[in-house]
Amino acid sequence: MPIVRAALSAAVAASVFCFIPLAAVPAQAVPATQPAITLPSAVNYHYKNCKALNKKYAHGVGRSNAKDKTSGKKVTNFKHSTALYKKIIARNHSLDRDHDGIACEKR
Repeated sequence: MPIVRAALSAAVAASVFCFIPLAAVPAQAVPATQPAITLPSAVNYHYKNCKALNKKYAHGVGRSNAKDKTSGKKVTNFKHSTALYKKIIARNHSLDRDHDGIACEKR
């Protein structure tokens, strides 16, 4: 029985625990730099002041149903977008000082 056990353990050791030294494995070519994954550029909704916002939206940004609070000629040609207005105001609430739903309105 000891001879069979020795032969069996030698066969198991040779088939299951077959180690290959690392020096024997050829190194794979790895590029020096990985290709960069380009994502769509994130839109920046933060504007420091009205001058910065008016560079992109000349007459301001307002809610879809916003009305200008002024006694003079009302601004109506601003960008009408409730979603855009909310994103801009969430980052700088001082852009709509008169709280009429239009940020940085300008004629």
